[in-house]
Amino acid sequence: MSRLTPNLEQSARLSVAPMMDWTDRHCRYLHRLMSHHALLYTEMVTAPALVRGGALHLLDYNPEEHPVALQLGGSDPAELKAATALCVERGYDEVNLNVGCPSDRVQSGAFGAVLMKSPDLVADCVAAMQEGAGDVPVTVKCRIGVDDQDPTEVLPDFLEKMRGAGVTRITVHARKAWLEGLSPKENRDIPPLDYDLVHEMKRAFPELHLSINGGVQSLETVEEELTFMDGVMVGRAVYHQPYDILGLADQKVFGDARQALSRADVVFAMEDYIGHHIASGGKLAQVTKHMLGLFAGQPGARRWKRVLSEGAHKDGAGFDLVCEALPR
Repeated sequence: MSRLTPNLEQSARLSVAPMMDWTDRHCRYLHRLMSHHALLYTEMVTAPALVRGGALHLLDYNPEEHPVALQLGGSDPAELKAATALCVERGYDEVNLNVGCPSDRVQSGAFGAVLMKSPDLVADCVAAMQEGAGDVPVTVKCRIGVDDQDPTEVLPDFLEKMRGAGVTRITVHARKAWLEGLSPKENRDIPPLDYDLVHEMKRAFPELHLSINGGVQSLETVEEELTFMDGVMVGRAVYHQPYDILGLADQKVFGDARQALSRADVVFAMEDYIGHHIASGGKLAQVTKHMLGLFAGQPGARRWKRVLSEGAHKDGAGFDLVCEALPR
């Protein structure tokens, strides 16, 4: 696929959430085969790792991934500005600030969901990021609140401050985050979803491009939510059942009349990519772990997962193993 200047507001009608240890470059390449248009996000990269640690390899990606956004974690405006500039130099289409992750390691760095308690600092951060971004958009992903905060008070105040700082596109995870007492995994399930509040925020801030995130399990739900919201961000469902979400997304969400690839077509479209990865010293499992859900709910899905899970990590494993695993 050639690089086109993306219409990010259009692409953000459906986006794939940044997920640590999941949405790496191999995962994003696979997802792009299924949707030309959906906006793909990287795993969160911390600003200190880039600016102080010099870990610029964390910015590597495949040109075919566009439109692709990089998510940054941090809370120091100057450091975030410098990190944003590095992302823009690498050609990312958007830089997103994480104000939603509840993990302990993120809290200890004073960023992620804990920043919901410091909206003025977040406004300073995004203003600095915009200075480093030039014409590249800076966006925010947040929660509806944390701990004992009242989301009906906190969220509109937060969005108002983001609007005042010049942010025009925000993704809202429709759950609170409990920073003490719940694990990151529990924070994805236990706090109740409040879609109604997020819908209300869209009515209150019509000029903002607002996407909803959290609990979306199907493409049908994406379509339904787009009657209320500007965009929908999907996380675990798109990872575990990628074809169910992305396979027909271009037609149903973006109005693209091109014929969709079949699940098997997607597998064979990965052949050259897998071959190049292995020839460069990589392991088959580093790619195929993201493909395990490709046949979810289909005949042969269990065998597909078993053959790849058992064999892809072995020395010498290549695309022939993928063909062996393919449902017949």
